[in-house]
Amino acid sequence: MSYLPPSFALTKDPVRTAVRFPLRLQVSLQTPEGILEAMTENVSASGLLLVARKLPGVDTKVEFTMAMPSAIMGTSTDVKVHCVGRVVRHQQSENEQKAAVVIDEYSLEAS
Repeated sequence: MSYLPPSFALTKDPVRTAVRFPLRLQVSLQTPEGILEAMTENVSASGLLLVARKLPGVDTKVEFTMAMPSAIMGTSTDVKVHCVGRVVRHQQSENEQKAAVVIDEYSLEAS
């Protein structure tokens, strides 16, 4: 399931170079320790921020496929994007973890 939050707005951090889209997308991460389920908090052309109860640590290689909404992509159907990346930042709070993932490689998959 994918959707835009009610207060949809593009955000740009002065330190980061890519515009981030506040998208909530379900993602299954393949890691060396197994599969982990997470939700994106935001997505850009170069990476994404994930939220879950448990996420891999910094420098962990991850692989995942996400369905980018057709409304964002300007297509008639959602576009599946297969990505290989690595965790570059990890933050833990009492109830959840957040991990920033840089996308090193990606390919579009046929629906």
